[in-house]
Amino acid sequence: MSKKAKPWSVLLTVLLALTLLGACVDAGPAEPAGEEPDPASAAASSAAADFAKAPAPAKRPAPANTPAAEPDPTQVPAGEFSIRFLDVGQADAALITCDGKHMLIDGGNREDSSLLYSLLEKENITHLDYVVGTHPHEDHIGGIPGALERAAADVVLSPVTDYDSKAFANFKSAADANGGLIVPNAGDVYSLGSAHFSIVGANADPSSANNSSIVLRLMYGDTSFLFTGDAEREAEQVILNSGCALRSDVLKVGHHGSDTSTTYPFLREVMPQYAVISCGADNPYGHPDKGVLSRLRDAQVQVFRTDLQGDILCTSDGTTLTWEVEKNANVGTTPTARPTSPPTAAPGRHEASEKPATAPAPAPAMAGSVGSYIGSIHTKKVHRPFCSSLPHEKNRVYFDNLNNALNQGYVKCKRCF
Repeated sequence: MSKKAKPWSVLLTVLLALTLLGACVDAGPAEPAGEEPDPASAAASSAAADFAKAPAPAKRPAPANTPAAEPDPTQVPAGEFSIRFLDVGQADAALITCDGKHMLIDGGNREDSSLLYSLLEKENITHLDYVVGTHPHEDHIGGIPGALERAAADVVLSPVTDYDSKAFANFKSAADANGGLIVPNAGDVYSLGSAHFSIVGANADPSSANNSSIVLRLMYGDTSFLFTGDAEREAEQVILNSGCALRSDVLKVGHHGSDTSTTYPFLREVMPQYAVISCGADNPYGHPDKGVLSRLRDAQVQVFRTDLQGDILCTSDGTTLTWEVEKNANVGTTPTARPTSPPTAAPGRHEASEKPATAPAPAPAMAGSVGSYIGSIHTKKVHRPFCSSLPHEKNRVYFDNLNNALNQGYVKCKRCF
């Protein structure tokens, strides 16, 4: 027998059904089965709305410790750069200044100590970043103690720490008061303001004081300078064999212009436009040697000489070199040269001028200006100026062009053509 449902339970069931039906209507259509809402789209929509409402943010400065960008090697420096080649007689000394930093390369003889002290005092220099004694001979390191009496030095470079001479003992003592002597190695690089210099040779032949010379290449912007101390042909060959970069605008001629240095192979690699020879007037060694002057002339190098022109000042803006000499701006510095009209200066370069004159001085006569080809009167071969088989000076004949030589029966040298 079946039981009858109670009236209140029927009513409760009807009310529950009506409630569930209302909830389904408010929820709207359901998401399709198997698809999830895209959070990225939602975030993007929200961000776009926020961006439209908010003002543009201010640009934030870079953190103070952000590393600086690498320097652009093609960028011309904005600082100041100069080299003063000092007239110290039959000796060597040069003062380099870059952006308020200073370097002394060699210091003349002992009697030049007072000259160096006075120069640094006049220039108000009390600090030298570098002092370089290229090798232990007195005519290069003798006057350095005078400079170190006036100015303290951070680094004193020397190819040796011991040498049997009074001049070297004084040099070493002055260096010891400034941290001692440092022997550099080929390949070492040092900074001098916005310039830098690299050691291309040191102790190439330790058995010879001259061939132990520190040879360094100084770079400022696109301009370059090679200082060779008293390095002779043996050291030059060692440096050539190393394959290091030697190309330089200015060559400080080795060993005061002695014939022991500045060989054709070395000159071919350096390819300087200018050369500076430091030597004494009427010195007993015959420096500069006529053969060296001839080689420089063949290479079409403009030569400056302290024995004839006194102090020589070279300044650079990173692209252009400007020269001033203390005296005799118009003197011929290569007496073996043949008379000729002065060649046109290379673009962006300035010839020497004697203070306070502003007119450019004529460049010394050069073989390439008289004749760009050199013939041998004995072999009847014609050579380029940099050929390693050039005849002796007295056996040469010069031609303005190659056709002139060939028309006169000369044949091309197989080594240089």
